[in-house]
Amino acid sequence: MIKFGTGGWRAIIGEEFTRENLVILAQAIADMMQDEKISHLGFVIGYDRRFLSDKAAGWFSEILAANGITVFFIDRVAPTPLVMYAVKNFNTCYGAAVTASHNPADYNGIKIFTRGGRDATEAVTGKIEEYIGKTAKENIKFMAFEDGIKKGLIKIIDPMNDYIDTIISMIDTQAIKERKLKVLLDPMFGVSKTSLQTILVTARCEVDIINDRHDTLFGGRLPSPSSHTLQRLRDMVVEKGYDIGIGTDGDADRLGIIDEKGNFIHPNSILAMLYYYLLKYKGWKGGVVRNVATTHLLDKIAKAFGEECYEVPVGFKNISSMMEEKSALLGGESSGGLTIRGHIKGKDGIFAASLLIELLSITGMKLSDLLNEIHGQFGNFYFAEADFRYMDKDRERLIRVLYKEKRIPDFNIKIKNISYSDGVKIYFESGGWIIVRFSGTEPLLRVFCEMNTLEDADGVSRKMKEFLKL
Repeated sequence: MIKFGTGGWRAIIGEEFTRENLVILAQAIADMMQDEKISHLGFVIGYDRRFLSDKAAGWFSEILAANGITVFFIDRVAPTPLVMYAVKNFNTCYGAAVTASHNPADYNGIKIFTRGGRDATEAVTGKIEEYIGKTAKENIKFMAFEDGIKKGLIKIIDPMNDYIDTIISMIDTQAIKERKLKVLLDPMFGVSKTSLQTILVTARCEVDIINDRHDTLFGGRLPSPSSHTLQRLRDMVVEKGYDIGIGTDGDADRLGIIDEKGNFIHPNSILAMLYYYLLKYKGWKGGVVRNVATTHLLDKIAKAFGEECYEVPVGFKNISSMMEEKSALLGGESSGGLTIRGHIKGKDGIFAASLLIELLSITGMKLSDLLNEIHGQFGNFYFAEADFRYMDKDRERLIRVLYKEKRIPDFNIKIKNISYSDGVKIYFESGGWIIVRFSGTEPLLRVFCEMNTLEDADGVSRKMKEFLKL
């Protein structure tokens, strides 16, 4: 029942996300670490604000400790990038965050990290699944959490200060102090408040916060920053005259932005602004990595500055691997995750937000003005996206049509080529594209399209939807 997708293992609480499955997973990882002869290096674990996250982290730790593996336990709600940072700093080979990130409130899950604080590759998660298949319930070892602490096998840690100080050291706090920005933060009932508020207040920003109480139902909203879920943030930014509104998802590895006019800035535009800023205003060098469902505006910016843009399959582990291989400057995805060279090898909404505040301060521009500058130089790109929930019988039909028969609709637009490396991506001669792929974390078929006009983007997406009978 435990299957890892692009963002870890996620399941509905009480159905597949159960104590029984968690302890099986923990025992499988313990067995794998012992066979790899790295159990002495320990394991970092943290948890977010979701229902059962703290208890699940405890259950997980008890199994590892019973197997003689030292657990570095972050005993406070922790952003996922903080857990990744701790894996890197404590030099463990593995770590985990108990979170379902931006999924609905009835989900929870586990994200696995490997040495250096990176997302586990498919090879690693595939190996874990093999060990799960060999794990018998009667062979699971147990130890009470308190006994683990007494025996020194569970060590309570709090890397928050080091994580915050690292981000502060990477941004120009003096420039931010001089700009005196007014910021409104929406953690979306998640875990970004302490770290992001501390960073921004240290840089003398005026910071107000909404939706920061502990609510395992996330206020009845999906804890994913989008134009729909950030409506209250948008309204307050305009009403109170904030320079920027920042929303972060449930575990703070992604962000959404509202500009000073109340416009939702799509993550594609955030990536473009940050990459353009780092190249033009900071004079840094390096390529950019994006996944197959992310804007090609990055390609144009890279080319203009003599750099390369690299396309990889969905999954931030693919982005961080390519960044390391090519020494790329920035990597990101259209869902709001990004990182830069020299930071953790995973997406970090807290760091990304801090870098955007620096961008505003160094350029002295408003977000809308900088975006206009970019579009004036590289043209307009219009993005359309939609998710479609399906039943098992629908999945079989869709796989047959898309992958076996390899049929596509007649778009009446010249096609340059078609890729099946991750989903089905159709590249048009005009420079536009559309991709259809199955979500790696939910029973959803996702459609992303980018064209030169919004009418074309909507039209191409609609033709795909009608063709697939969604």
